[in-house]
Amino acid sequence: MSKKIGIVGASGYSGEELVRLLGNHPHAQLACVTSRAHAGKTIAEVMPQLRNTKVAGLKFVDSNAAELAKSDIDIFFLALPHGVASEYASAFVNAGKQVFDLSADFRLQSPAIYKEFYGQDHPAPALLKNSVYVIPELCDDAWKKSKLIACPGCYPTSILMPLIPLLKGKVVSGKGIVVNSCSGVSGAGKKLAEDYLYCERDESLKAYGLPKHRHLSEIEEQLSAAAGEKIIIQFNPHLAPMMRGIATTITVPALKKGSEALYAAWQKTYAGKPCVALLDSATRPDTGHVVGTNRVDISGVYDERTGNFVLTSAIDNLLKGAGGQAVQLMNLYCGWEETAGLL
Repeated sequence: MSKKIGIVGASGYSGEELVRLLGNHPHAQLACVTSRAHAGKTIAEVMPQLRNTKVAGLKFVDSNAAELAKSDIDIFFLALPHGVASEYASAFVNAGKQVFDLSADFRLQSPAIYKEFYGQDHPAPALLKNSVYVIPELCDDAWKKSKLIACPGCYPTSILMPLIPLLKGKVVSGKGIVVNSCSGVSGAGKKLAEDYLYCERDESLKAYGLPKHRHLSEIEEQLSAAAGEKIIIQFNPHLAPMMRGIATTITVPALKKGSEALYAAWQKTYAGKPCVALLDSATRPDTGHVVGTNRVDISGVYDERTGNFVLTSAIDNLLKGAGGQAVQLMNLYCGWEETAGLL
C-alpha cells in the first residue's frame, strides 16, 4: 500500500538525498517538500540533478508545522537542525503522523545530557518517552509501535555497528576504547564557514570537536545500554578533504583472543542483513566503496602484540549515516522490502 511522504527541511544535504530516494521509491509517494528559502520553487529548480524525474515539478512549500499537521501526509521525515525539529515532531505526533527525525533532538533519553552537549534545554522533554532510537540491524521489531523514530547520527552509526555486537557478546572490554573517525565535509551540512571552504579543506586533514564532540553523548548512551554498564570512550573526529563518507578505526581491548570470536559475534548479528558487508580480516573498508550506497563495510583484526582488536568501518554519511538509513527504517515500518528504493 502506497504512503504519502513529506520531507521538512528538504534543501539540505540530507534532505536532498531524501528527495532523491523517495522521489524514485517504488511504494512511497513524495507529496510534500518544505523549505522556507525555496518556497514556490520546483524541485527541478532547486535540485537540477532531478530534472526529468517524476517529482521534478513538485513545488517546495513553507515549513508551517500546524498546517502540515492538518495535511493528508502519512509519514514525515525531519531533516532539520537540533532544537528546531522538535517543534514539528510535536505537531505531527499529536496529529497521528509517523515521524522519522534525522536531527539530534530525540536521540538522547536524558534531557540533562542533551543540555550538557547541545548547550540548551531540551525543547520537548515530554516527547522523549514516546521516541525510540533505532539502528535497524540492532533493534527488535518493538520500535515499530512508536510514532517518533530517532534516526542515528553518522559518526554513531559507523561506531555502534561494529562495537555493540562485541560488547553484548562479551568479546571486548568496555574499558579503554579509542575511536578515530574521518568525515567528509558534507557532515557539517550546508553552511558558509571558513573551515568548510574548498581552499581550506583541499589537501588538508585535521581533528576537531575535541575532546567532547556532540555525537559522543549518543555513542556512549547506546554503548552503555548494550553493555549494561557505563561506557566512556575516547572519540577523536577528523575533518577530511572529501565531500562525503566516514572512515572509522576503533581500538578496543579483547576479552577473547583471535579474530574468530570477533567474526562469530558479527555473523550472529548481521547474517542476512542486506545493508551490512563483513569484509575479511585482511581487508580494510574504503569510503570510496560505500559512497552512494546504504551499506556499512566492517572488518577487524586481532593484534597479538597489544591484545587489542582493531575494528574498521566505512559508510556514506549522507546515506547509511542519514537519509538512506531513515528510508531503510521507513521500509521496515511499512512492511516493504528493506532495501526498497535504496539499491
